[in-house]
Amino acid sequence: MESMELLPARVRITAILKKALFSGEYKSGDELSLTDIAAKLGVSRTPVREAFQALEAEGLIELRMNKGAIVKPIDEKYITDHYEMRILLESEAAARAAKNGMPEADKLIEKLMDTQKRMESLSTSEYEDLNFEVHTGIWTAADNMRLYKMLSNLWNGPSIGFTSPKLDHYTQEHIDILTCIKNHDAKKAKKEMEQHIERSMDNILKNFKFR
Repeated sequence: MESMELLPARVRITAILKKALFSGEYKSGDELSLTDIAAKLGVSRTPVREAFQALEAEGLIELRMNKGAIVKPIDEKYITDHYEMRILLESEAAARAAKNGMPEADKLIEKLMDTQKRMESLSTSEYEDLNFEVHTGIWTAADNMRLYKMLSNLWNGPSIGFTSPKLDHYTQEHIDILTCIKNHDAKKAKKEMEQHIERSMDNILKNFKFR
């Protein structure tokens, strides 16, 4: 699993575990220990317990009294449904951000361009944090708290491995989305976000097929 720092604990732990489940790091029938995961992530048991509850509500794990949780079967349909919801909601968030305006778009574009220049020396946590900052910045600019909460619950982090050659490509996609938002082009921002999430889904499904 990945390390966790800086981001909201419950959301980030849920995302880390969800990504591990989608990628096959944890498989059906595996037991998840609340204590072990808390120790590995360097957090208390409370946010891990909250993350377990969120994952159980989504049908991904089954909680066991005082024994952590058991991973439930996950199929391609579940992953596709998950990403289709992200496509619907996140593309709408991008369109609303373009209409409303997003003052921090320039700053984020600058950060992403700097990231491209030093991709080889970039740490995993730095990339994770910037990726989260871009997406949550767009959700915030959409100016709908219910939409923000729903997207937070769906968040599963980057869908590519850190060593993937596609890393630079995904960074460029973030720049393209933010540029559309900066230019108040809602239609194009929506389309760019749709394609961005679709590619993330395809990447997860390709990995899923080869388990």
